[in-house]
Amino acid sequence: MRVVVQKAKRGKVTVAGEVTGEIGEGLVLLVGFTHDDSLEDLLWMVDKIIHLRIFEDEEEKMNLSLADVGGSILSVSQFTLYGDARKGRRPSFIDAARPESATALYDEFNRLLREKGIEVATGIFGASMEVELVNDGPVTILLDSDFRKNR
Repeated sequence: MRVVVQKAKRGKVTVAGEVTGEIGEGLVLLVGFTHDDSLEDLLWMVDKIIHLRIFEDEEEKMNLSLADVGGSILSVSQFTLYGDARKGRRPSFIDAARPESATALYDEFNRLLREKGIEVATGIFGASMEVELVNDGPVTILLDSDFRKNR
């Protein structure tokens, strides 16, 4: 599981001219899954994201988490996070999970975030989406559940 975490002043997803998800201060997440992702990966990622200390405290140090500041999440599915462009000019997406399993993982990931008391807005899985973001900082962090397995 890969997630691009972007600290945001605001974010919005539009599908076919209709806003499907919108947040103020919080995190915009681009979320991708691979074939062997499991509930364990989801749980690790949820905990990592809501406790990641990337918001400033009163001394302007990144010391606070999303949970500390009461921010929201805009979660956007993005299979292209598993694009492999090492060979040729057209990326291969062979490492991306098939839509059937990725949909279930994405829904469960968002449910787990909500279960922790986080407000979660979303796009529409598999749709062509326009994503707007005002990145704060800018702060952008790449998380990969393989990081926990390899360390």
